[in-house]
Amino acid sequence: MDDLETLLAAGGSTALLAVRGREVVYARGFHAHRSSVASVRKSLIGILYGIAVAAGEIDLDATLGDLGIDDLAPLTPQEKQATVADLLKSRSGIYHPCVYGMEPGRPARGSHAPGTFWYYNNWDFNALGTIYRQQTGRTLAGAFQEYVAGPLQMQDFAVEDVFDVPGPQSRHPVYKMRLSGRDLARVGVLFLEGGRWEGRQVVPETWVAQSTRPLTDLGGGRGYGYLWWTAEANAPGDDLSTDWPVFYASGAGGQYVIVIEALGLVVVHRAADVDKGIGHAQMGRILRALLRTIA
Repeated sequence: MDDLETLLAAGGSTALLAVRGREVVYARGFHAHRSSVASVRKSLIGILYGIAVAAGEIDLDATLGDLGIDDLAPLTPQEKQATVADLLKSRSGIYHPCVYGMEPGRPARGSHAPGTFWYYNNWDFNALGTIYRQQTGRTLAGAFQEYVAGPLQMQDFAVEDVFDVPGPQSRHPVYKMRLSGRDLARVGVLFLEGGRWEGRQVVPETWVAQSTRPLTDLGGGRGYGYLWWTAEANAPGDDLSTDWPVFYASGAGGQYVIVIEALGLVVVHRAADVDKGIGHAQMGRILRALLRTIA
């Protein structure tokens, strides 16, 4: 049986934090250090979408054609039928080259109609950044400061920690984010508590519920909602599964925000050097060892 301290000492992990009932029940590493959250950024921008949708600023049923969204190699009439909801579910059917588009096995353009096929697609996520800026008139950095970091009383966040990186592949830049482990834990607690923070409804409860349920069944007990991953209890298809259902945000190299509602538990793992971090299977071993440690 894996020993937690041995797993963490093996390398890659720079912080592990567990919060239950607003109390820290385990802490190891550098929780105030701000570093790249990698693809956890996608779940974080989902918070901004939930707020903007509730405010009537963004329509989930609006198509890219409705919004005037295009790209360097023009989108086809079929591709322009993809909706905002399709992008949030990573089901746009648009396989145009994209910034940070290193995904393996990208389908051929036109091979799947919008809404019919799930593929973890950075084009979708980058275009969501463009749509948010266009429809709200706000930058992602300013919006995150106003609607997330401020209300959640983040301790380490700086507005320059959210920034765009353009590239020659596409009109839509990738948005990057840096956060500390303890600030990410606040996001986990926010979602554990149905979008509330100290009595204030920061993001609609219905949005939290929708985002963190398996809108797409990926097989083996694994699913994908609106920019969040899900795993059933003891899911054979997800190395992160436990004896209880989980939902989580995941980024390359070992960036995780994991929520186990049945235990009232939030777990954050950081690897400051993404290239020397840990993989998904190793995170599963760390998570299960942590659960034994704090039981």
